[in-house]
Amino acid sequence: MFKFFIRRDALGNWIFFKRILFFVLGLVVRYRFKRLYDTQIKGAEHIVNLPKRNVLFVSNHQTYFADVALIILALFNIKNNVLNRIGSILTLFNPILRIYFIAARETMKSGILPRVFTKGGGILIKRSWREKGKSVRRRVDKEDVEKISKALKDGWVITFPQGTTTPFVKGRKGTAHMIKKNHPIVVPIVIDGFRRAFDKKGLRIKKKGTEIKLTFKEPLIINYDDDDDIIMHQIMYAIEQSEEFHPKV
Repeated sequence: MFKFFIRRDALGNWIFFKRILFFVLGLVVRYRFKRLYDTQIKGAEHIVNLPKRNVLFVSNHQTYFADVALIILALFNIKNNVLNRIGSILTLFNPILRIYFIAARETMKSGILPRVFTKGGGILIKRSWREKGKSVRRRVDKEDVEKISKALKDGWVITFPQGTTTPFVKGRKGTAHMIKKNHPIVVPIVIDGFRRAFDKKGLRIKKKGTEIKLTFKEPLIINYDDDDDIIMHQIMYAIEQSEEFHPKV
């Protein structure tokens, strides 16, 4: 019984605290997406039979926090056999505890709520291309790479390859490196409607009743020996952020 309270995940977060955090935040997230918005979830059937470890979800990005919150809530529902909709509060009693998400360190240390949210499985990385709104160039932190590998070995990881909420930005090759190193199952996700529904952080409500879409696609068939550019184009096309999807002027 005592072990139940002292167990930790791959990043050292207390599992018991994580369970409480998911329930409390889940109540808020569930209420918002079920009651305040027209939330549509599709493709849950692609998730049902996935293994419990070494799965990487790649998604486009529209807000700092609301995107990942809905993705996690949707995965909780799928675990409880609630497909393509937001189920009852009961799903929050049986969450996925070995779930992680990759986020910029400076974003997640910018306030109390982000810091708390990090305890739910945030893999904080130091961006090699941007800091405090300015472009920088530096080497990828090896410690960050190892944290991601640990998380994949332990469970599921969510990442946003563009590293920004700006649409149609080129994906970062670090995602390809991660895939080639760990050979995960890669599941694309496409989201839409968050920019109209929330502020940039994804915390403040802008427009109730907005249609919000979350689509899980089939896992990608990836050749792990391919060049980074090939893998990145495959991913960016799957999440509908490649040049083929750019709006025509």
